Amino acid sequence: MATQTATPTGSRRFRPTFGPSIVTAITVALLLALGAWQLQRMTWKQGLIDALEAHRLLPPAVLPTKIDDPEAWRYRTVSVTGTFRHADEIHIVAYSEDARQGYQIVTPLVRADGTTVMVNRGWLPTDFRDQGSRPDSLVAGEVTVTGMARPGWPQGWFVPDNDPAKNVWFWGDLPAMAKAAHAPDALPLIVEADATPNPGGLPIGGQSVINLRNDHLQYAITWFALAIGIFAVYFFYHFKPVTPEKA
Repeated sequence: MATQTATPTGSRRFRPTFGPSIVTAITVALLLALGAWQLQRMTWKQGLIDALEAHRLLPPAVLPTKIDDPEAWRYRTVSVTGTFRHADEIHIVAYSEDARQGYQIVTPLVRADGTTVMVNRGWLPTDFRDQGSRPDSLVAGEVTVTGMARPGWPQGWFVPDNDPAKNVWFWGDLPAMAKAAHAPDALPLIVEADATPNPGGLPIGGQSVINLRNDHLQYAITWFALAIGIFAVYFFYHFKPVTPEKA
């Protein structure tokens, strides 16, 4: 009569169960997808950084009459010449480096060819929002502004809605700004003036802040590590000792 070989004492076997297997498969797949998405974002961000560096090396360019692709001009140094229409300036709520509340002043600049460019002339404190408090800043006649071009920007989380009726803006809804400034056909860009001083010292130009950090590789590694960790817990949880079998 044959005898059945007993299972060695201390041996283990992988014995997965249905519920945890499904949950783990879904969780790991989701984490891997997030990691892959972060790698895509890393490539996109690096392309943006490379484009910024390339644009910085280019000499100032005169904006054309028509722009079909605003992104092609992002962070490009440009020069525009025209006459400010101060009566239609836009006020964007902004804070200084020392946390003082104020506004960035965006003013339509009408060029000789009739086209309009929205120019962010710079920042000024709340006390000088009223034009009567800063008459020297209302430059008359033709001027030339050099600065960085950028498209509008979306409303971020927890950012209030713009209030065109009160001329209080929180985010860069450029079409709405152009409409409020009676310049609906303005080019789809804002030119942020450089630090060249304005008459009277206000507004303060050179407000462009570029901080393009590419941390997406770290995020991707985090998601992939979580996926590996969860799978490891799942595996070792189901890698259980085998009950010795009797002969």
